[in-house]
Amino acid sequence: MQLVNEIIERFASFVWGLPLLILLIGGGLYLLILSRFLPFRYLGHAIQVVLGKYDNANDPGDISHFQALTTALSSTIGMGNIAGVAVAISIGGPGAVFWMWISAVIGMSTKFFTSSLAVMYRGKDSNGDIQGGPMYFITEGLGKRWKPLAVFFSLCAMVGALPVFNVNQLTQAINGILLVPNGVEVSTYTNLMIAGALVLITSIVILGGISRISKVASTLVPAMVILYFVLILYILVLNSEVVPGYFKLIFTDAFAADYFKGDRFLGGLTGGLILLGVRRGAFSNEAGIGMAPMAHGAAKTSEPIREGLVAMLGPAIDTLIVCTLTAMAILVTGVWQTTDANGVSLTASAFDSAIPTFGNYLLLLCIAVFSVSSLFSYSYYGTKCMSFLFGAHNKKYYNYIYILSIIVGATTSLGLIINLIDGFFALMAIPTMLATLILAPKVLKEAKRYFNKMKLNH
Repeated sequence: MQLVNEIIERFASFVWGLPLLILLIGGGLYLLILSRFLPFRYLGHAIQVVLGKYDNANDPGDISHFQALTTALSSTIGMGNIAGVAVAISIGGPGAVFWMWISAVIGMSTKFFTSSLAVMYRGKDSNGDIQGGPMYFITEGLGKRWKPLAVFFSLCAMVGALPVFNVNQLTQAINGILLVPNGVEVSTYTNLMIAGALVLITSIVILGGISRISKVASTLVPAMVILYFVLILYILVLNSEVVPGYFKLIFTDAFAADYFKGDRFLGGLTGGLILLGVRRGAFSNEAGIGMAPMAHGAAKTSEPIREGLVAMLGPAIDTLIVCTLTAMAILVTGVWQTTDANGVSLTASAFDSAIPTFGNYLLLLCIAVFSVSSLFSYSYYGTKCMSFLFGAHNKKYYNYIYILSIIVGATTSLGLIINLIDGFFALMAIPTMLATLILAPKVLKEAKRYFNKMKLNH
């Protein structure tokens, strides 16, 4: 196991090197400048679209704009925001949060382009059903000779979509918050029991397809986000005297890297901190990775730009709001300096110190819903890739592999899991970003047409 751990850690560090950083952040910046900050200029319009102002039941697609956003968010709001931020702070200190923000702002433009493309170049699977996502906009937008890139994306996404990180952190949370404090001895047996319960819940939902997944997600996710908000705002009010100081520290430490405990990058600690923030930011909002366009590609709309605008709200809700709240709770309670806990356990310590007795249980409720809703949407992404590679009639086999991997996630170490998923996320970004950069001018042309049409209608 030690050797496997080392190999996977090296693989993750290798693929998350400078070339990928340039592709994700440099590519995102290029898109932002190329579009003259378009995503930010139409923020108000994006919100109207999500609220259903332009919904049309006769448009092609399976789910509404709101459901597409909540399905995409149910996979991104989850462990990336609760455990991922905690991982970033425990290794990088407060400054890591700043670099997560930068990746989110840039990620909004990337999300806009990738999700517009997912609707512009929808393809059909072997059943003749309309599908969207990077593998389709590569083959439909760039042509058949680019198919190897689409195949590469699909293969990586089938691994990247496995729910091992979510399950691992949910198991850690149930053990640390529910079982151990109540005198239950944690063992492989209890982990398998948790895995068994998750397998049962997941099977019922995912075998019902995207419409069932999106119904469950659009009900559960908003409710939990609100509960999570209220809890953290309460923690911030309790510690209000230190809030401004820590908020300032996020900015000053972003360049000082005083608390950074990771590996140097480009010869310096700040370089290492930037890489850590971007990596955790990408894990939290998935901009440029290519997962979310698969959900947005299923939206009921004949206007690709509309869906792109909806998608770009993802990183804003996800990283700028939810991650910041988690980060502030961890910082103001001081647990990041007083405990060795990592991942979800660190966030739990923050809740426990601020809201004794109940805090942990309420956090566990949020974690459970976020994790389980992520389980649903990730399975959908994996089956789409399976259909693309092996035909729609074989996609059920992915669900079986997926359900088995839940058991693996519940019984394996955190380090191994994070590096494995991180590595495949990085590989998925290569085809997604390359195709997006090549097709970007077509998105801008479509955007010009769309906004001119909107002006005529007003």
